[in-house]
Amino acid sequence: MTSNHFIPYSKQTIDADDIEAVAKSLASPLITTGPLVETFERDLAEYNKVKFSVTFSSGTAALHGTMAALGIGPGDEVIVPAISFVATANCVVFQGARPRIVDVEQDTLLIDPKEVAKNINPRTKAVIAVDYAGQPCEYDKLKAICKDANIALISDSCHALGAKYKGEPIATYCDMTVFSFHPVKHITTGEGGAVVTNHQALVAKMKRFRNHGISKDYRERQQHGTWKYEMIELGYNYRLTDFQCALGSNQLKKLNGWLKKRQEIASYYDEKLKDILGLTPLKKRPHIEHAYHLYVIQFNETIDRDKVYEKMLNRGIGVNVHYYPIHLQPFYMQKFNTLPGENPVAERVSEKILSLPIYPQLTHDDVDRVVKNLKEAISK
Repeated sequence: MTSNHFIPYSKQTIDADDIEAVAKSLASPLITTGPLVETFERDLAEYNKVKFSVTFSSGTAALHGTMAALGIGPGDEVIVPAISFVATANCVVFQGARPRIVDVEQDTLLIDPKEVAKNINPRTKAVIAVDYAGQPCEYDKLKAICKDANIALISDSCHALGAKYKGEPIATYCDMTVFSFHPVKHITTGEGGAVVTNHQALVAKMKRFRNHGISKDYRERQQHGTWKYEMIELGYNYRLTDFQCALGSNQLKKLNGWLKKRQEIASYYDEKLKDILGLTPLKKRPHIEHAYHLYVIQFNETIDRDKVYEKMLNRGIGVNVHYYPIHLQPFYMQKFNTLPGENPVAERVSEKILSLPIYPQLTHDDVDRVVKNLKEAISK
């Protein structure tokens, strides 16, 4: 591979043993909701130090499952941050409820606990905190706010599998924690997601929800020697397959090593970027372990982010932008009458952020090339 190869902002890592695990699973009589689904769910729960896990066909489906399990519906509100992928808010809308979109902290782009507290009202039923870029939110503060208001705290940790807050997995602080297994994430099942929790009643609801609202899946009916099934509520087909879960369990074994590699790459970026005027990496808090799904920098007012973005792409470096504020998306402006100026921090920083490539296979030479081209893109 030449020095001019394209460097994406992220990509999956698939090893020979991953391929072997999937191939082996395909020889099983059940390749959809089979025994490896339960194995992966147990592995995820154990890794996150909680009792239960429910897999879904995507991170978005998993988010939707949390809303359904909580009974979120018309007339309800759920607080979400302005800086996130739209799925964080969409899952609320899927249930006929309203996302209350609040501002973020400028130095981390994490949901601002002060804004959360300020926006709670009698219609508020939950808060979805997004662990942006892989850094955990301030869960002590958020947990206290939600407890006082008697509402649920959900962590959208689709960026943060393996991250820790004050030495413990994020899931230990929240009612439900959501992960994504899209190929750009820390581990992959192709597409896929999961919810981990300590609440057994929520697990039962989510398992029905992912299976058309039916009380028992095929394997359970088979074990009981019956064909009969009952659809007791409206649900979706959000199941994950056995062969995807074979891949997930195998990848999970390698997660800690990949996390260390991401953290090492981030430290190398920190060192290489520290003397470049006009840009600053996002602030990392001292009491967290960062998962570094993304490595995000902010430019000052003198630098045109969009021009830098274009120059970097033209040089074969797949930088990206995460994200445009949710409340400024046309759908939200039309349906909920959201307006510019409602979340000024998010609006300001969204014009100045850029995600640099980061994934376990990225070499120091790759980072050097990214930084060299970044310097040139800024100066010219």
